[in-house]
Amino acid sequence: MAEPLSTGSPAPAEPLLLRAARLRSGGEPVDVLLADGAVAAVGHRAAAEGAAARALDLGGRWLLPGLWDEHVHFTQYALMRQRLDVSAATSAAATAQLVRDRIDAGGLPEAGPLVGYGFRDGLWPDLPTRAQLDEAARGAAVVLVSGDLHCLWLSTAAVELFAAEIGGDADADGLLREDAAFAVTRRLAEVPDRLVDEWAAEGAAAAAARGVVGLVDLEMTWNPAVWARRVGSGLRTLRVETGVYTHGLDRALAEGLRTGEPVPGGAGLIVMGPFKVLIDGSLNTRTACCEQPYPDGSSGDLTVAPADLLALLQRATAGGLVPAVHAIGDAAARVALDTFAALGTGGRIEHAQLVADADVPRFKELGVIASVQPEHAMDDRDVADLHWAGRTGRAFMLRSLLAAGATLAFGSDAPVSPLDPWHGIATAVGRSRDGLPAWHPEQAIPVEEALAASSRGRRKVTDGHPADLVVVERDPWRTAVEELRTMPVAWTSVAGRPTHSTLDG
Repeated sequence: MAEPLSTGSPAPAEPLLLRAARLRSGGEPVDVLLADGAVAAVGHRAAAEGAAARALDLGGRWLLPGLWDEHVHFTQYALMRQRLDVSAATSAAATAQLVRDRIDAGGLPEAGPLVGYGFRDGLWPDLPTRAQLDEAARGAAVVLVSGDLHCLWLSTAAVELFAAEIGGDADADGLLREDAAFAVTRRLAEVPDRLVDEWAAEGAAAAAARGVVGLVDLEMTWNPAVWARRVGSGLRTLRVETGVYTHGLDRALAEGLRTGEPVPGGAGLIVMGPFKVLIDGSLNTRTACCEQPYPDGSSGDLTVAPADLLALLQRATAGGLVPAVHAIGDAAARVALDTFAALGTGGRIEHAQLVADADVPRFKELGVIASVQPEHAMDDRDVADLHWAGRTGRAFMLRSLLAAGATLAFGSDAPVSPLDPWHGIATAVGRSRDGLPAWHPEQAIPVEEALAASSRGRRKVTDGHPADLVVVERDPWRTAVEELRTMPVAWTSVAGRPTHSTLDG
């Protein structure tokens, strides 16, 4: 049964004394006392004040501020963990073969379409066609979701199934992009609450096992009620800031939901997040709005006119909602920054994958956080080299933004990239993956900065901070880049309550 509505902090855990914790590279082990959901004391005072507390020996492991994922589509992430993975396919033909193999093996669901996830057609040598997918589908309804979530590839049966959502937007090859794709994606998420919440709990546990204590959920639905339901059913693994889109703005304002304030029914774990607006598309779908054209002559799409964007953000900020503007191309980033300048308040730009050099200093000047996903640089390096040829020195900039004084906030955009902050940290530090040479290594940043961007600026476990913590097996400041990616996590806590542990005691 759901507990009474709560607008305060999570219920405090019993005091816990963490023994022999290392707080920095080369540091001597110290004791850390957790009480009332916070770090109560560090060092000799912790040992004295925590003498009667339950103890957990960390054995010299490293204790860090807990990690946040600043950009997640959590229900999509939970759903994608259950779907056909086509991300390894390097062509339309190979993707269709994965569908054929699943169906031939009896892999059709009892109800609804077969859904696959992860195709990236930006580098495919062949074009996806509806006839090709129909042949593999054997007449079944099949929907394949692109790795960036901005495009779908549908069989004929699926086009017919979602005719109301598609209207006339599907092209001859069964491809849907942007708003039409999002409409079908929302329908695909219509899974019974019990089932999707079970999958969400599994996903939350997996995130905690990687040291995640909180996330900003930018799911494209009315999410405050979803998270209140999940918490009421017992999901207490994560802190969540839940965003709202234009279609939910009136409701958020009417209910008085303000960024940073608790969501009713959230037991102190769920708070209102930002107001998000998408103003362009994505790189892989070639709809990100750019100053220079793609090889096919197009320049992407600006999906919200600047005057309309300003009006939306004015309404949102007047109601206490912090704006978060999705802008991937450099033209879109400039529109977003111009709008923030006219608005006179700060906020966030989500992604900022391509930014003009002249616009980099404006992030600090305007108080705009760069909410970026470092792992996308590895996912998209070849696509960027092809479609943003000659511009990739301005793509996925981290060091330039940091040097200009911008605040970086790291996320995954899960399920686009894994909900695992260590992937983003490793890429930010090494600009490489899978043994490949570093891609634009001049944009690499020190591990200290990557950790800070993954923990909301918290650089060390300190008295008074929330007891949202992670214990790791390796010294992150001295670990090789590829080993950062696989950092073993021994223990995670939210408000002092363990959410993951491999330790005795």
